[in-house]
Amino acid sequence: MVQVAVLGYGTVGSGVVEVIGKNNGIVSRNAGQELNVKYILDLRDFPEDPYGDRVIHDFDTILNDSEVSIVCEVMGGVGAAYQFTKAALEKGKSVCTSNKELVAKHGPELLQIAKANHCSYLFEASVGGGIPIIRPLNDCLTAEKIENITGILNGTTNYILTKMEREGADFDTVLKEAQEKGYAERNPEADVEGHDACRKIAILSSLMTGKNVDSEKIYTEGITKITADDFLYAKAAGRTIKLLAKSDAVGEDEVLTMVAPFMVDKEHPLAMVNDVFNAVFVRGNMLGDSMYYGRGAGKLPTASAVVGDVVECARNLGRHIPCRWEAQDAKLADVADIEDAYYVRVKAEKKSEAQAAFAGGRLLEIPDRDKDFAVLTTPMKEKEFAAKCQTLGDAVLSRIRLY
Repeated sequence: MVQVAVLGYGTVGSGVVEVIGKNNGIVSRNAGQELNVKYILDLRDFPEDPYGDRVIHDFDTILNDSEVSIVCEVMGGVGAAYQFTKAALEKGKSVCTSNKELVAKHGPELLQIAKANHCSYLFEASVGGGIPIIRPLNDCLTAEKIENITGILNGTTNYILTKMEREGADFDTVLKEAQEKGYAERNPEADVEGHDACRKIAILSSLMTGKNVDSEKIYTEGITKITADDFLYAKAAGRTIKLLAKSDAVGEDEVLTMVAPFMVDKEHPLAMVNDVFNAVFVRGNMLGDSMYYGRGAGKLPTASAVVGDVVECARNLGRHIPCRWEAQDAKLADVADIEDAYYVRVKAEKKSEAQAAFAGGRLLEIPDRDKDFAVLTTPMKEKEFAAKCQTLGDAVLSRIRLY
């Protein structure tokens, strides 16, 4: 029997216990031996919970129990979660986590500790919730040179943008509704400003390159400046607006990684990913394009991914499951030097100046609307685009990259 400890009995932690309990026959068969949750670490007591008798408050009980071979860290944060994860790995206990903040910040270090102690650090649930993407990159696509990863990696922002498009509503109205439904936190900054997606693309970019991509160095924009007017023009252009996290191989040794809103052509598969769903689009030099789609968050989808990692660890007790992610920093390309095409919305009185600045671009005008217009520009470097916008001053109402 493989004994498992769960750190944190919140939404995901209770889901992990539920998945192992309800699907015990399946997960035990797939693991090759029975899985059992021996301990649940939490500050609180749960006297009415069916698993309440397994709740403990002292991590050392888990650390010093030689029977526990797998630990599920679903606490979140980088304080106690980091300390407990490091200590467990140093004891030779494999750790499975959904904690993208911890993985993004300390991934290479924790992977190295796991290797040195013949155990594993797995984090499938840290990106895309229940969508399998970490293991495909580590295992299934190892014959590929990955040229691009682009994802819709945050369900909250995708839900907000979908509602704005469908209902013609403004950002603040939809955000309030998302908070009331529990899709957005009371403090939504990590989601709407792109920080959550940034951590996730940092992890994927690190696996893509094999080197460390620091999330704090990634160019990041959120969705707070997107308006209902922008969606009107997107519709006129046959496009929609999505918050994309993307990583492109640039030359031989650079990677361009960023998070920002993009106007996506309606024919692209990512344009069809709506509501709280996530998707990751991967391009390999041999396979070409593939996409991984599903629920990117939620109690049971995320817990399912954590338990999938538990099964993998149980199959490999006493062995390290390798992951190519070195501590050496990847070389990040400067966004200012990259070519993109853009949507730019401008006040009507500056029409002639804007057309001159963005000569060759596609003019977008909406019938019976005379306060503004838009241009879809030809490809140009970011710094060139910024300089052109500067000449138009406050007449520029909105700007979004095209995808």
